[in-house]
Amino acid sequence: MLPGSAGPPAPFVIVADEGFALAPHVMRPFPRRNLDDRRRIFNYRLTRARRYVECAFGILTHKWRVFLSSLQMSPDNATLVIKACVILHNFIRIHDAPLEACLEESVTESSSSGGLDHTRHGRPGSAGLAYRDLYADYFTSPEGSLP
Repeated sequence: MLPGSAGPPAPFVIVADEGFALAPHVMRPFPRRNLDDRRRIFNYRLTRARRYVECAFGILTHKWRVFLSSLQMSPDNATLVIKACVILHNFIRIHDAPLEACLEESVTESSSSGGLDHTRHGRPGSAGLAYRDLYADYFTSPEGSLP
């Protein structure tokens, strides 16, 4: 359930840009043409969340060189490496060095996809559309709005 909301439960989603297909577990912005306020607010909030995530990965990549290329290991080991890097980063931040500034103030829309082909042709499923509308309604509601 979304914070402060009495509405239906909302799934955890991966925030994505326009290069990804809309799916129940992948949220992408509304197309940029003919945006009303509700859709513009949703796009802004989704992009803001994506930039925070990209900045966090930028900080981890700057500190831990293992992230400069794709992880050539099993998914279980990759999960352990990622967790170890996050824990070590937090430990160093608390006990030693100041937090690095985000490497880039603004993340460009043309960021690298790491060689993944993440486009899909065709129309998004109705579940993806319904979840995107659920989040858009929440972001413009009193419970989900920002000052």
